[in-house]
Amino acid sequence: MENTSWLRIWAVVRKYMLNKYVIVLSLFAVIFLFGGEQSLINRFKRAAEIRHMEKQLAGKKAEMEQCRQALRTMGSTDSLERYAREHYYMHTPDEDVYLVSDH
Repeated sequence: MENTSWLRIWAVVRKYMLNKYVIVLSLFAVIFLFGGEQSLINRFKRAAEIRHMEKQLAGKKAEMEQCRQALRTMGSTDSLERYAREHYYMHTPDEDVYLVSDH
């Protein structure tokens, strides 16, 4: 009985799976998914890369806006001096600078 069941399965496979249209469509699907520069997998990779770059761009735009805001506030000499003292630890020759860390 096992032999006849395998024969029936083979008959179904041969009838439906070895059809020329199924073979051509299968080849087309494989080429569409995996073949070439315009494959579906490459498109998903590029879309993920574009999303990542857009997030980086948004971060850079926010950083640029912060820099523009800092530039606007540094219009006077006093604010420039304060910025130099805070960020670059600059001081006048007659004073001492002590760095205190939070750690």
